[in-house]
Parts: sequence; C-alpha cells; structure tokens
Amino acid sequence: MTHSLRVVLLGLCLLSGSALGNWREALPEARLLGEGELSLFGFRLYSARLWSPAERLAAGVPFALELIYHREISRERLVEASLDEIRRLHGDRVGKAQLAEWAGHMQRAFVDTAPGSRITGVYLPGFGARFYAGDRLQHEVRDEEFARIFFSIWLDARTRNPELRARLLGAAAP
Repeated sequence: MTHSLRVVLLGLCLLSGSALGNWREALPEARLLGEGELSLFGFRLYSARLWSPAERLAAGVPFALELIYHREISRERLVEASLDEIRRLHGDRVGKAQLAEWAGHMQRAFVDTAPGSRITGVYLPGFGARFYAGDRLQHEVRDEEFARIFFSIWLDARTRNPELRARLLGAAAP
C-alpha cells in the first residue's frame, strides 16, 4: 500500500469516527438554550432540551434537540406520531411518497424507549440531520427539507405544544 493511500484511508477513518461519536462532537460549542417537559393527561412523556452554539435560534443555525423519555414508547409509535404532526403542520405540501421515504428514515433513526432513554436529533443546515440514541449515532438523513420539517414539530409557531416551544427557545422560565 502506498503512503498516499494510507494517509487517505487514515483520514477517512478519522472522519467517520467523528460522525460516530456523540452529538456534542457535531456541535462542540453548543450550550443550553432552553428546556421543558411534555406531559399528556398528567403523564410525563419526556423532557426536552434545545442546544445551540448561537445565543438564539435563527435560520441557518445548527442545533440539537435532546429528548429524555420518562415512559416506554415503541419506535413505531414515535414514527407514527411524528408523521401525524408533519401532516398536521404541512398538509399537502408533503406528498405520500415523500412521507413514506421519511418514515423509513425515522424507523432507522428512532429506538424503542424506556424511562431514561435519550434520543437527540441534530439539525445541520445545508446537510440534514443526525439522530443519536444515547451517545451512539443511530442514523443520518442527508435531506435538509426533512430536517427542517421534522424539527418544526417542536419549533414551528403552530406546534401543538406552544409552552414547550417557548421554554425550548428560552422565552419562558423552566
């Protein structure tokens, strides 16, 4: 093997290793913007934290949305709930074929949860999103439209949970 080929292979190994690390490696300067909880019918479902290297969220700013679950929820239920919210927020702007493709990505990105499970989605402008289960990279989606629309579930002004959104964005006291 030539020296040049070894250098290239070593570089590829180093790059792939950084993608496999925890989400903080993707956003090393990230700090907590806000946090809150989602409860339904008096049952705590998850705690949420929004992290970003910027002082406030704006277009083109990367961020991480960390969800720490307090209940068992199946991967299928997480996908189904996400698709329901995408349909509610974006209606006919997202076609059936696109939703089916995104459902496949979410199936690979999510895991069944138990109390204490953590799933973190990282929004990377111009690229898409990475999803981590605990500290392990679970799935990468190279589709910026998917990433924007997926995270709108929590961050769009029309979210089902405006109080959680306000807390995540730092606009309300935790």
